[in-house]
Amino acid sequence: MRSYAVEFIGTFFLVLTVGTAVLSEAPLAPLAIGAMLMVMVYAGGHVSGAHYNPAVTLAVLLRGRIGVTTAAGYVCAQSLAALAAGPLALWIASPESTRRLSLSGHQLVAALVVEALFAFALAYVVLNVATSSSHSDNSFYGLAIGFTVLAGAVTVGGISGAVFNPVVALGGALAGLFDWSALWIYLLANLAGGAAAGMGFRVIHPHDSGPLVTADERTDSPELSMPSGT
Repeated sequence: MRSYAVEFIGTFFLVLTVGTAVLSEAPLAPLAIGAMLMVMVYAGGHVSGAHYNPAVTLAVLLRGRIGVTTAAGYVCAQSLAALAAGPLALWIASPESTRRLSLSGHQLVAALVVEALFAFALAYVVLNVATSSSHSDNSFYGLAIGFTVLAGAVTVGGISGAVFNPVVALGGALAGLFDWSALWIYLLANLAGGAAAGMGFRVIHPHDSGPLVTADERTDSPELSMPSGT
């Protein structure tokens, strides 16, 4: 249960930071979001692996480091955190009005592409810096993960909202940042990017990938999803 609690806490503060920073129009919102993810990764990596993102959880599952039961528990904890943080961000910021991001036409297609690409980049970075035996006992994994989100937010924030995380989209919709009708875009693109990263890691690092596991095939050890000694 402590792993699920860590996933809830880390996701809660990530979604709260996204919602509050964007609603209050903080000029350094991308930096705040990347920094919050970084510190929460450092805080929880040794316990749960610090996914805070269903797309990352899917990538780690397909990479073979956790089982289905743990992955499902992580997604439930992440979703509950978003459900709690989204309305709280709206209440804290209390904007006079909100402008929901609505996507159509070329922008919708562009959003699908960039969300899939940067979700892939995020999950790919997590797998390589936080689960690879080549980088065991490193101390830079949190920086790499946080800066991936920062780079993505600066690059494509004006195109898709720079979500890269289905539960951030859920929390954002509750906070008034996204149209509910657009959630499928983030769900599809982000999970596709995470799945591609997980399978891509297996192809690139065949000797560093575990079997595709289920809860019945092995005992889950979520803490192995981050370098030992962190």
